[in-house]
Amino acid sequence: MIRMLLIALLLYIGYRILVSFTAAKKPLQPSTGTRDQSVETFCDPICGMYISEEQAVVGTHGGKRLYFCSMNCLEKYREQLDHTSPT
Repeated sequence: MIRMLLIALLLYIGYRILVSFTAAKKPLQPSTGTRDQSVETFCDPICGMYISEEQAVVGTHGGKRLYFCSMNCLEKYREQLDHTSPT
């Protein structure tokens, strides 16, 4: 009885191997969440994360716009400015 189960298992494994080799390969489908390559991204000066303008927290310093990934990074940047500015 055990021999028959073992033979049946080996036949099934052999069948699956043959099917996997002979099956046609499906072309890769692009995921629905692909990013638009035309969207400009900006690097957060604190953590280095890249964010799009619509997702960024925008700050200014010296007339220049700076883009941050979160309010935490913007606050850290402001703290760094406070510590480096002359008193």
